[in-house]
Amino acid sequence: MKRLALVNDFKLNMKKSGKLMRVMGVRTCESRCLFSGSKGEVCCIEPLHSKPDLKDHPITQFSLLAMASLTKILVIGLKPSLKVWMTFPYGRMDPSSVPLLAWHFVAAHNSVNPMLAFCRGDVVHFLLVKRDESGAIHVTKQKHLHLYYDLINFTWMNSRTVVLLDSAEKLHVIDRQTQEELETVEISEVQLVYNSSHFKSLATGGNVSQALALVGEKACYQSISSYGGQIFYLGTKSVYVMMLRSWRERVDHLLKQDCLTEALALAWSFHEGKAKAVVGLSGDASKRKAVVADRMVEILFHYTDRALKKCPDQGKIQVMEQHFQDMVPVIVDYCLLLQRKDLLFSQMYDKLSENSVAKGVFLECLEPYILSDKLVGITPQVMKDLLVHFQDKKLMENVEALIVHMDITSLDIQQVVLMCWENHLYDAMIYVYNRGMNEFISPMEKLFKVIAPPLNAGKTLTDEQVVMGNKLLVYISCCLAGRAYPLGDIPEDLVPLVKNQVFEFLIRLHSAEASPEEEIYPYVRTLLHFDTREFLNVLALTFEDFKNDKQAVEYQQRIVDILLKVMVENSDFTPSQVGCLFTFLARQLAKPDNTLFVNRTLFDQVLEFLCSPDDDSRHSERQQVLLELLQAGGIVQFEESRLIRMAEKAEFYQICEFMYEREHQYDKIIDCYLRDPLREEEVFNYIHNILSIPGHSAEEKQSVWQKAMDHIEELVSLKPCKAAELVATHFSEQIETVINKLENQVLLFKFLRSLLDPREGIHVNQELLQISPCITEQFIELLCQFSPTQVIETLQVLEGYRLEETIQITQKYQLHEVTAYLLEKKGDVHGAFSIMLKRLQSKLQEITHQGETTREDPSLKDVEETMVETIALCQRNSHNLNQQQREALWFPLLEAMMAPQKLSSSATPHLHSEALKSLTMQVLNSMAAFIALPSILQRILQDPVYGKGKLGEIQGLILGMLDTFNYEQTLLETTTSLLNQDLHWSLCNLRASITKGLNPKQDYCSICLQQYKRRQETADEIIVFSCGHLYHSFCLQNKECTIEIEGQTRWTCYKCSSSYKAGKLSENSSEVKKGRITPSQVKMSPSCHPSKGDPAVKKATSEPVLDPQQIQAFDRLCRLYRGSSRLALLTELSQSRGSESYRPFSGSQSGPASHSIFQNENFQLQLIPPPVTED
Repeated sequence: MKRLALVNDFKLNMKKSGKLMRVMGVRTCESRCLFSGSKGEVCCIEPLHSKPDLKDHPITQFSLLAMASLTKILVIGLKPSLKVWMTFPYGRMDPSSVPLLAWHFVAAHNSVNPMLAFCRGDVVHFLLVKRDESGAIHVTKQKHLHLYYDLINFTWMNSRTVVLLDSAEKLHVIDRQTQEELETVEISEVQLVYNSSHFKSLATGGNVSQALALVGEKACYQSISSYGGQIFYLGTKSVYVMMLRSWRERVDHLLKQDCLTEALALAWSFHEGKAKAVVGLSGDASKRKAVVADRMVEILFHYTDRALKKCPDQGKIQVMEQHFQDMVPVIVDYCLLLQRKDLLFSQMYDKLSENSVAKGVFLECLEPYILSDKLVGITPQVMKDLLVHFQDKKLMENVEALIVHMDITSLDIQQVVLMCWENHLYDAMIYVYNRGMNEFISPMEKLFKVIAPPLNAGKTLTDEQVVMGNKLLVYISCCLAGRAYPLGDIPEDLVPLVKNQVFEFLIRLHSAEASPEEEIYPYVRTLLHFDTREFLNVLALTFEDFKNDKQAVEYQQRIVDILLKVMVENSDFTPSQVGCLFTFLARQLAKPDNTLFVNRTLFDQVLEFLCSPDDDSRHSERQQVLLELLQAGGIVQFEESRLIRMAEKAEFYQICEFMYEREHQYDKIIDCYLRDPLREEEVFNYIHNILSIPGHSAEEKQSVWQKAMDHIEELVSLKPCKAAELVATHFSEQIETVINKLENQVLLFKFLRSLLDPREGIHVNQELLQISPCITEQFIELLCQFSPTQVIETLQVLEGYRLEETIQITQKYQLHEVTAYLLEKKGDVHGAFSIMLKRLQSKLQEITHQGETTREDPSLKDVEETMVETIALCQRNSHNLNQQQREALWFPLLEAMMAPQKLSSSATPHLHSEALKSLTMQVLNSMAAFIALPSILQRILQDPVYGKGKLGEIQGLILGMLDTFNYEQTLLETTTSLLNQDLHWSLCNLRASITKGLNPKQDYCSICLQQYKRRQETADEIIVFSCGHLYHSFCLQNKECTIEIEGQTRWTCYKCSSSYKAGKLSENSSEVKKGRITPSQVKMSPSCHPSKGDPAVKKATSEPVLDPQQIQAFDRLCRLYRGSSRLALLTELSQSRGSESYRPFSGSQSGPASHSIFQNENFQLQLIPPPVTED
């Protein structure tokens, strides 16, 4: 056999050596270069080795070889001729990471083929190599493995498990298919040997590339090798061998650490084939499961012994229970998972029974498995112990739930039935009878014996008896439907027998132990008394299944006859119960395949019974029962005319509505609603639906509307808003007709208020109503009659009335405030003021001539209210009047308030003099906003009374006016001072900013990047901006950063201006004038000085202009502190001190004052200056 050797020499040339020879005693060979190092340095080579059992694999004849250079991976075939099968570049990676290669045969797609794993960095790629039928090799990419660490070694342990070594010398065991990391081991103590010196070729002078030398820092190719599931690591002091533990060793390792629960969980994962990195478990699936199951049984025995030994001997019983609650469920779980019930109920149960606490916990652990039907076939002893245990702990509900899931044939039936009956476990009792003895009638007999006596005696059932009755109904329903109670199904061969037995039982004439007083059909009678509706529902469901059963049809007719005989011939049943029966019968008779026969006279008797005028009790109940009977199809059993007559006589208006609707007599239904006190308010929705919903003819709608018009007064008295909304929605053009029909003035007032007053909330567009002014004025007149205090409020929201006619109405009813309001709205301010003034004077006259009363006299409150309304009138209109017109309003008001004080002497002051002075002061404060203070004082002093030495009587008024003046003057001076300080601070900061020296940020030009000091060969100027950028003037000119304005050249900063390219450049951009100035300013000219005759310099020195940096700084400051203009503030404050407007008045929204800066909602008076900002 010819041997083949692959060599990677010190020049990184890939060679193939074939024939070995001995020349002059020295071994040598013939070799051929496969891959030259000049095309790329090969770091790693990996030939495909095959195990002896795979030596005949078809792909082995190609002698595949994987090579890893610094840039790519190559897979080549050496036989039959050299051929490159795949090239894969790395892409981006860390240049210091090591290229890695590893082959292994894996089972994929029902065949075994080699898989190449390669990586460089933190991503592992898997390539599956296959040979097709034509003999060509195909390489397909598989799922990547993304890691969070840099790899320096990759080793296959088996086809599913790989071991990775990262640059931090940590081993990672990975499951290839799930990419789950199973374990991490630190191996820094191995002191792994690296190949750095060889990769750097130190022995030959380091003739390698820097890239290869960098990779050599982490290279350890020759220090790690794997064979037979073992990995060998070469350390500086010794060789280490690592391997994966077998499955037994892994389980035993956990057992040694006393981790029995974890050991069982790991063993179960081996049993189910879900464990990763499994070694030592071979054979088919059944054989593997058997081996693992035997080992798990051993562990369970050990676990049980340990649970009993480690139980605390002393302490509270709760501690022992908690101990076994933690341990015993594990035993039960794994025994059931292994399907070893024999082991669970024999050896395990015997061991745990030695401890009473452990035994109880064991029995309680069985409950969830029994309830979920996962545990059947319990041994009789365990079943008996289970029931006794729960019975001893008083957990009878749990016992009942367990019994209905257990096979109780092995128990003592009589004992279990007795226990269930004594503890009221009715479900369990029925289950035991049905499953244990195939007896279905006995449970019903026992339950009937309990609930029948109190029902026959007319007594109220207890809660326990109600539960029994409900269970009895459900049990009967299940039996008749072929279902087992409480769960499951009755065996098919027993279903007909059970149905017949149950029916025969129900229709028995008498019970087995009947007394002479017992009435016939006791069982049907008992169920009807217990719950008529539900019992009939059970029968209805049963009748659905009896369509094709002849015997069942006979049973059906027979039980119907019994029901009629029991209920119709007996007066013990309520109308509701009788109605339920006939509703049930009507539904059955209305079916297409009905086979029942019921005498029609019985329905007439029921009708007479329900509509009996002699019985006024249960009126709603009787009506509802009859309605359900008709809706269920019973109407065909009655003569309609007779039915309507009897319904009207009995005042069954819902029945009448039902009948009228069938005959499309919708207008008569309105009468039904209006006569029914419980539903009268629903008449509006009914009329609206008839008139708006499509499907009704015009004649029907007209008849409904005519009926509504006939009852319009009833509708308005019932709900005025609803009536108005109905009229406005459907017949807005007939409003006058409706008004004419409403003869009652109170009802007319309510209707018009609901129709016209938007505050009433009817959902109608007022603009579409087109109501004439006459109707609105009629409403106003009614409002003046019935609710005079709400006239002004209503007029403020009302529209569509004429002012002249409305004023006449208010004058007719002497509503002076309303008249004044309308005159003001008309524009006759003085007329409105005259009315209010006369009313005020009359009030003052009343208070002046009244006798001794208290200060809280209503007349004084009337004076104050009238005065406030008059002041408000004057304030609302003063803004639109000149000075003379204002005085014509305010001075008569002042004189009216001061007149009572003139009549009272100082010796005998009036009772309300202090209150009148306070009110007079209120008038003075209000008029001071519109009348100049000197004019007020002059008017007071010109009064003959006060001009003759009586100033002492108005001393308080004058002093109050002066105090107000002093207060407002102080406020104005303080505000002006603060604004002046703010302006002074801003100007100081502006001056400091524009006179501040400039400090360049760098010592080179921001365009050419040359230092301005080195450029001495040209007579260029240096220009510095306030932003700190420095330029040569020549560079700025090349960038076109100059602007000619009025013959002057202004400069702009190139960097700053370029940042605003997207927006509009400010006109006040950073500018610098190109004058010949001293080096202490914005320009330095190291080699050139200005001539004395420069006209630009003369102009700059003769005219005081701001430097461009100063302009820029000023713009920045303005933008930073932009707000309300200080000049505008001062101007308005100065205007407010004039005679026209003494102080700003915020109560009006009209006139020039509405545009005041102070009334702007965003106005802010900044009393504290902003902080100083440094450039």
